Amino acid sequence: MTAPHLHRRAGYPFKVLGLSVALACTVGLGATSQAADGVGASTARDVNIAPGLLSHALAQFAVVVGVPLSFDPAQLGDRQSPGLQGNYSAQSGFAHLLQGSGFELISTGGSGYTVAPRAPASVALELDDTRVNALHDDTYGGQVATFAQVGMLGNQPLQDLPFNVTSYTARIIADQQARTVGEVLLNDASVRQSLGFGNFSQVFMIRGLPLVSDDISYNGLYGILPRQIVATEALERVDLFKGPNAFVNGVTPTGSGIGGGVNLQPKRAEDLPTRSVTLDYSADGQVGGHLDLGRRFGEDKRFGARLNLMQREGDTAVDAEDRRSSLISLGVDYRGDRLRLSADLGYQKQLINQGRSVVYVDSSLSKVPKVPDANAGYAQSWSYSQLEDTFGMARAEYDLSDSWSAYVSGGAKHTRENGVYSSLTVTDLNGAAKGGMLYPPHDEDNKSLMAGLNGHFDTGAVSHQVNVGLAGIWGQQRSAFETIGAASRYDTNLYHVTDRPRPAATSFGSDIGDPRIVGKNTLRSVAVSDTLGWFDDRVLLTLGARRQAIRVDGWATASGARTSSYEESITTPVYGLVIKPWEHVSFYANRIEGLAKAPATPTTVINRDETFAPLRSKQIEAGVRLDMDTYGASLALYRIEQPASYTQDAIFRVDGEQVNKGVELNLYGEPWEGLRLLSGATLMKSEIEGSANGVNDGNRAVGVPRLQFNVGADWDVPGIEGAALSARMLRTGGQYLNAANTQSIPAWNRFDLGSRYAFRLDDKAITLRANLENVANEAYWASAFGGYLTQGTPRTLKVSATVDF
Repeated sequence: MTAPHLHRRAGYPFKVLGLSVALACTVGLGATSQAADGVGASTARDVNIAPGLLSHALAQFAVVVGVPLSFDPAQLGDRQSPGLQGNYSAQSGFAHLLQGSGFELISTGGSGYTVAPRAPASVALELDDTRVNALHDDTYGGQVATFAQVGMLGNQPLQDLPFNVTSYTARIIADQQARTVGEVLLNDASVRQSLGFGNFSQVFMIRGLPLVSDDISYNGLYGILPRQIVATEALERVDLFKGPNAFVNGVTPTGSGIGGGVNLQPKRAEDLPTRSVTLDYSADGQVGGHLDLGRRFGEDKRFGARLNLMQREGDTAVDAEDRRSSLISLGVDYRGDRLRLSADLGYQKQLINQGRSVVYVDSSLSKVPKVPDANAGYAQSWSYSQLEDTFGMARAEYDLSDSWSAYVSGGAKHTRENGVYSSLTVTDLNGAAKGGMLYPPHDEDNKSLMAGLNGHFDTGAVSHQVNVGLAGIWGQQRSAFETIGAASRYDTNLYHVTDRPRPAATSFGSDIGDPRIVGKNTLRSVAVSDTLGWFDDRVLLTLGARRQAIRVDGWATASGARTSSYEESITTPVYGLVIKPWEHVSFYANRIEGLAKAPATPTTVINRDETFAPLRSKQIEAGVRLDMDTYGASLALYRIEQPASYTQDAIFRVDGEQVNKGVELNLYGEPWEGLRLLSGATLMKSEIEGSANGVNDGNRAVGVPRLQFNVGADWDVPGIEGAALSARMLRTGGQYLNAANTQSIPAWNRFDLGSRYAFRLDDKAITLRANLENVANEAYWASAFGGYLTQGTPRTLKVSATVDF
């Protein structure tokens, strides 16, 4: 959709400017007024507004921050507000109060505001013959949220965080027709994507270090999302945290995420009913549908339910590959005066036939083979992958007082994974290759629990935001495998694939029909933090620590013999500083550590049963943010030290230390009316230190480019109401394929185009969208992470029609 520009005559009575002051003086809600002359709309204030009528909360908040607000309380009726506690600017505070109400903040010129019903996108508002623009009161240009979920710290305004965080909204997911979390994260120049070891899991390279999809959190909770691929249809936001995050989130289930973390926020029912259906089609023959239903009901609309159903299947742009995706997601919630409850249940199934897998390169080759055609498939006809996940969670929050609240959440998931994979290893530069066969059925059961207490108080001139949290994950993995030995590998060619019969297995592990337990892990932690504020919270210092206990037990898949058992407890501290010297500018710095299980040993390597000790890493970062209400920018410098891991000569190794140093620049939001930007650049220097016998010291790390660059723009077409065009360029520098730095892939570019048109027909809002990815159908190796090659996405045309009824 385009930016909400509303065109209509004001049909509701505006009250005098002093209405908000009068309301604040009469409702008697008990918060201390801190208004002062000359306070700007972006100046943060300590706020303590109790739950009650939304009209009363808005009026009192306007007085607290010293912003003129005029509106008619009758418009809001008996809508309730859960209140507001913490440190907020005028913009962020109004955004939180109005969230989910169906109303938005409107500038009346100068420093004044009013409140009006949220209008459909692409409509302009006329007030007293003067056109003014509706504010994206909680987003930059509708694409990036001004706040994010940050682990035990909860939902926080970005300007108050000593970390680098970006939060992508449901709007950009819909407008780009992003079908997986990986497609959403490509909007950030610090993130690129690879595939897993021999399968189709999405691996996100953040600041040059991997995050696997198993280690994404859901509403702050680890271990309960689907493995490998996560669909987007039921998501409200995708929060990206850059850098180690063991303090804010705890240890990840599988051990990745040192370069950054991702949290997914589920959709919730809004005050106005949601009723939409989307039909989509890809030019290669894939057809899909998505139904989104939500509404609130009961007294004061305290109960809500949101249902999302998705089915998509058909051929992809890769030759002979087809995919089928299914999703059922139900989110329910209750919002009372002090108690808030929510629950989310989901089922996702993915089936991939003849998926284009990763490519291994024989270590004897002096360089990497040329990439096949963009649409080329090189899987055997008997290869497939089926991923099935059932998951759910529940969360409860209770306000113990106006200053303190407690929360608890828990969830679980069951994963069933089947697949027969046919990855090949190229043996010469003409494409000659040896093909493999691996059938590794896998079951996984996880349980996750999180609880905490947060509150705020003052000690003299110092404010305190205190957080105490507990977290635990209990996981169990069952696996088996059938594969073939080197002597049984069949001849094929990367450029001219020969279809072979599925070879008989020569090596076995466990019972294929009833896989045995191969791993158990228990991750427990307790954390405490205090954010101290001075000078009306223009200076914020966050101090905290998390004590983490990791217990991992492993058994050999083939023999069932115990291969590892260790239990360690480690404390990971955090130090963060935010300084806001001017209204729109903030500086930040942090030192934060990461702790994780060692990366899972791939099933395709010789030492597949080996388990490594936990890995500890650390980051130092400093940066500056610009927040101009409708757009923002950030500049960051960082250094991450992480034990290095890679696959070489079919052996998985944890060897030496990888040091990534980088500079990141990001620009997002709507700097000019009708033009939204989403751009950035990352320069990285990655180096290996302390490798065995020093053989790789000074080399660049595998799969880490020096440059990653994004330029993206979204533009409302003048004179055609509801029409918009978009374009995006991705550039990624060259990468080394092996630790010795003797094999490498070249830099690559990708260009994407998009368009949409929103209009009304018989009182139904309709949005038509078309997106063309990889316009030039460029063939390129997208990633060398892991010591293998992942080929980039071919040209793909997606079209869709959404009807809100």
